[in-house]
Amino acid sequence: MEWVERLNQSMNYIEEHLTGEIDYEQLGRIACCSTYHFQRMFTYMAGITLAEYIRKRKMSLAAVDLRGGEERIIDIAEKYGYHSPTAFTRAFQSFHGIAPSSVKEEGVSVKSFSPIMFKIAVKGATEMNYRIETREAFRIVGLSAPLDKEIENNFMVVPKMWQEASVNGTIQKLAGMMDTPLRGLLGVSACNDEEQWKYFIAVSSAKTS
Repeated sequence: MEWVERLNQSMNYIEEHLTGEIDYEQLGRIACCSTYHFQRMFTYMAGITLAEYIRKRKMSLAAVDLRGGEERIIDIAEKYGYHSPTAFTRAFQSFHGIAPSSVKEEGVSVKSFSPIMFKIAVKGATEMNYRIETREAFRIVGLSAPLDKEIENNFMVVPKMWQEASVNGTIQKLAGMMDTPLRGLLGVSACNDEEQWKYFIAVSSAKTS
């Protein structure tokens, strides 16, 4: 329950900073995890990437501002972090289906995207066996690729890595290098807030080549 509360605190942080700068590292700190894992966890639970969620919330509020006030479009664009009116118009039209300048026209409708709040719901009765293990340090051998802190970009990087490794013989080669009790192909995410994030397709091995 405490974990869900922390997740909702991070949602509150987003709401408080929609007209300012949203620090992704601060979101991770609030939820007690790395920035990368926060984004991955959010996408899994919400069914939408964190960047897309923030963009939709901004466009939802921007429509309210445009309808209810006398602010200029350029001022509202700046308010929600768009320094280019063209970029703001493109984002607004992508979400609402109309240009910002059309919001006050008779009969025009806009979309509303509500804030997300999380809660625990227990459903179903299907059994699933799993375990979490703490292991001492071990050596891995494999190939790696840099990960992007924008989580959605990695949804293209990682599957492509596995596809290429299965086609070019890398997986078969790695399978032949396994020589420790930790068997099987490993997908390893190495990430923290200070260093370059990397993803490895690897095996546990003492071999060097």
